[in-house]
Amino acid sequence: MGIPEYVENYLQETKKIAETVPQEEIVKAVEILQTVKKNEGRLFILGVGGSAANASHAVNDFRKIGGIETYAPTDNVSELTARTNDEGWDTTFTEWLKTSKLSDKDCVMVFSVGGGSENTSQNIVKALKLAKERKSGIISIVSRNGGYSKEVSDACVLVPVVSEDRITPHAEGWQGVIWHLIVNALTR
Repeated sequence: MGIPEYVENYLQETKKIAETVPQEEIVKAVEILQTVKKNEGRLFILGVGGSAANASHAVNDFRKIGGIETYAPTDNVSELTARTNDEGWDTTFTEWLKTSKLSDKDCVMVFSVGGGSENTSQNIVKALKLAKERKSGIISIVSRNGGYSKEVSDACVLVPVVSEDRITPHAEGWQGVIWHLIVNALTR
């Protein structure tokens, strides 16, 4: 496949995702965050890899545009790496959330390609278990089968898999589309 055909194919896949992404889950996410904002709760956005970069960008938008106190544990690389070194990768988010006194007024939002499982993204899985224990809201924007995030989320936007070869770029690209949609819906 040449470059022009690849570009056309990628954009056709993007169009298919736009036509099939679960809109009702986006609406639920907005409603959850409206409640968080009304109750003066906080939003904690979790992601690793490219999703961590998306989390950092989303923090800005939810704070500045959405008016919700928002944080991403991955924004403090010193604390993140100290916790990884001293306590292990799998508890980096839970220990951060415990220090932040995660509560039932708060919400955890997950950006992840696979959503976490027995074998992957254990820091996300353990953080979601803590969020359930503390009765925090849970929103996820994930792909593949949604993993553990889909199982426990109050709202799960599952980015449809339209190409096995491009799951990650579509999932991470659509995280941006969806969080921007949510943030701007909060201003309505």
